Amino acid sequence: MLPIIGKTIIFDNFPDPSDTWEITETIGKGTYGKVFKVLNKKNGQKAAVKILDPIHDIDEEIEAEYNILKALSDHPNVVRFYGMYFKKDKINGDKLWLVLELCNGGSVTDLVKGFLKKGKRMSEPIIAYILREALLGLQHLHNNKTIHRDIKGNNILLTIEGGVKLVDFGVSAQLTSTWHRRNTSVGTPFWMAPEVIACEQQLDTTYDARCDTWSLGITAIELGDGDPPLADLHPMRALFKIPRNPPPKLRQPEIWSAEFNDFISKCLTKDYEKRPTVSDLLQHKFITQVEGKDAMLQKQLTEFIGIYQCTGGSEKARHERLYTKKSNFSRSLISSLKDVDDLATLEVLDENTVSEQLEKCYSRDQIYFYVGDILIALNPFQSLGLYSTEHSKLYIGAKRTANPPHIFAMADLGYQSMITYNSDQCIVISGESGAGKTESAHLLVQQLTVLGKANNKTLQEKILQVNNLVEAFGNACTVINDNSSRFGKYLEMKFTPSGAVVGAQISEYLLEKSRVIHQAIGEKNFHIFYYIYAGLAEKKKLAHYKLPENKPPRYLQNDHIRTVQDVMNNSFYKSQYELIEQCFRVIGFTMEQLGSVYSILAAILNVGNIEFSSVATEHQIDKSHISNHAALENSASLLCIQADELQEALTSHCVVTRGETIIRPNTVEKATDVRDATAKTLYGRLFSWIVNCINSLLKHNASPRMNT
Repeated sequence: MLPIIGKTIIFDNFPDPSDTWEITETIGKGTYGKVFKVLNKKNGQKAAVKILDPIHDIDEEIEAEYNILKALSDHPNVVRFYGMYFKKDKINGDKLWLVLELCNGGSVTDLVKGFLKKGKRMSEPIIAYILREALLGLQHLHNNKTIHRDIKGNNILLTIEGGVKLVDFGVSAQLTSTWHRRNTSVGTPFWMAPEVIACEQQLDTTYDARCDTWSLGITAIELGDGDPPLADLHPMRALFKIPRNPPPKLRQPEIWSAEFNDFISKCLTKDYEKRPTVSDLLQHKFITQVEGKDAMLQKQLTEFIGIYQCTGGSEKARHERLYTKKSNFSRSLISSLKDVDDLATLEVLDENTVSEQLEKCYSRDQIYFYVGDILIALNPFQSLGLYSTEHSKLYIGAKRTANPPHIFAMADLGYQSMITYNSDQCIVISGESGAGKTESAHLLVQQLTVLGKANNKTLQEKILQVNNLVEAFGNACTVINDNSSRFGKYLEMKFTPSGAVVGAQISEYLLEKSRVIHQAIGEKNFHIFYYIYAGLAEKKKLAHYKLPENKPPRYLQNDHIRTVQDVMNNSFYKSQYELIEQCFRVIGFTMEQLGSVYSILAAILNVGNIEFSSVATEHQIDKSHISNHAALENSASLLCIQADELQEALTSHCVVTRGETIIRPNTVEKATDVRDATAKTLYGRLFSWIVNCINSLLKHNASPRMNT
């Protein structure tokens, strides 16, 4: 077997740990491997060991940590290093052992969460003591031309004697001089300094050791609040926010001293050229308050660690480190395929892994997943009871991590962002036919109206009816989807600055008008034609609208509809007719307008029944002639025009040549095309008119914000 080689070290050269160290228990997981407690077989000394896979993706980080620990672990605030070992194993794979001082007091993150779990907060002197010790450790690193680059609560460990130790030097950078600069974007997102994040996009951006100062300031907030700022966001979104947002503060700055707030403010200076160094911060009043109190504070810290460990600790939220060498991401290699809410957190992001995850969860009726800020929804083709009033309430104002992924969470995110940032928001729904886009739009509008809490309940009811109405006119049955949207829809909901919904506006585009005159095998016309046929038949009004009871209109004839009774006796169509009439009434259409809509729809079906025959003229030119005048009369009557005008429009056309108008007859083929074009145009104009009426009826005169 060839030796495993790092940049400058040969891992094979390290001794086998089996002769010296014995694993006694598991402590937890690090960024790249498991952490165990070990016992020295020779002298009984206890230590911690990180067991790593020596693979190419992380050998640079292993080597960096090894070199820094070997050179700089002689400081009381840096974890002691006992050596590197290499264990060969043909069955399970070779492993590297990094043996370190055992810090069995846990991390400072564990400690602060233990306080908060008991309804308390850490005292400022204890926080100041921890931060001072961390600053001393950083000062030692910086004096030796090393930047830690991943300072956070989980990387500041405690001993049971109250010692404070910096750990995890895998992404630390060794410089050629104290003020040498780096340009690699690296760290854990919530703690990363703005200038470090900027290196990912701006090739000319650099930073120096003061990036650790920023991270320590975020850690100070973590010690006060329990979490870093923006912790409820996806890490990639946090990376977007940090450079753009003002410097973060404690959640409740008024309950903390002015000195603590000022210390954080100094650490979190956006311009790193003006940011203090760790040596400067050691002179800050908040830090100097602990001088002469070391023994007392160390004793208190020891007691707190004991109390925390007795309570069993708190649930850990692990934030993974990010290392981008100009967009190449390195993540933890130890996670197996487990259930995750956010697919972006999967260790291996390839097609097979994502497919397996989706299939596994879908089989258990879990249909929603995040991919960063995106929600994936899988159509379950059954009711899962996920949209009750209780579910709706559960997602109102809740953190994203508090509940499983859900369409209601996306509605709440858009709504809360609109209120918080005082700006328009947009939710885009896309997917294959049959994926559930239409139903998702319904659910979003439903939840947004709940969030909008309109004082005018009638307005809420109107908005909820809009989708049902336009989809009756714009949706149709296709081969793969019984309710396929055959048009594009853009819905704007308007809110006041306080968040109350006050209006809505809908835009439609790309209506598939050709469906009116022809449907592919296995498909149907727009829903509304079948609804009104069944509904009008139930009300004995077919004759009033000149619709036949013995034979289906040409535009409805296909393999689905063989006799008109197939439509007239369909109970679903009848119920949908009643629902659509209710939608028209709730939104505010008058009965006269409703009658006009039915007349135009019936006219379209009658126009489709007009037939043409060919008549030879004296000039041997084929001329079309309407052979069934009943259909012509019916169409003209429903459109409130003269029959001869309609006939002329269908059977002839005008040509203007040198100022002279020449009327030429249409052939049968041309007349048929004109007939079908007329039907398509009538339907398109009717659809647009309905949408315009809806917008007029839902219009709000003021100019509030919009959430689309």
